Amino acid sequence: MNRINLITLGVKDMKTSLTFYRDSLGFRTYEEENNPAVVFFDNNGTKLALFPLKELEKDIGKPLEESKEAGFPGFTLAYNAKSLEEVDRVMNQAKAAGAEIVKPAQKVFWGGYSGYFKDPNGYYWEVAYGEMWKFDKNDMLIIEDTSAN
Repeated sequence: MNRINLITLGVKDMKTSLTFYRDSLGFRTYEEENNPAVVFFDNNGTKLALFPLKELEKDIGKPLEESKEAGFPGFTLAYNAKSLEEVDRVMNQAKAAGAEIVKPAQKVFWGGYSGYFKDPNGYYWEVAYGEMWKFDKNDMLIIEDTSAN
């Protein structure tokens, strides 16, 4: 089980979330409705899905913990850019789409350039660049085994 095929975000407002991801950030989907029951976005290497939060709670069989809804949910999503300029462009695109910039892009401790935004549902996205990064044919970040060095 060495694969993640789908990341599903429980969303409070499907129409707002779909507009944010599809129309403002440019995520690709075949969905044409503005308020569908579920949305799947085609990304290189994985898929992102939006599903109503209340329905996701029912599907899991547990209510959302209030403390998780109010604060940091304990995970982030990431967009790995191929340049400093791409980080800035994506951060600006997210802000223009209504995202809250939580941490402006800046040089970071590991030698790269990174910032964070929060989408309309409170999910945190890191947008980052590292000059040492390599990408495969699907634009997925290659993590090389350095344990033998």
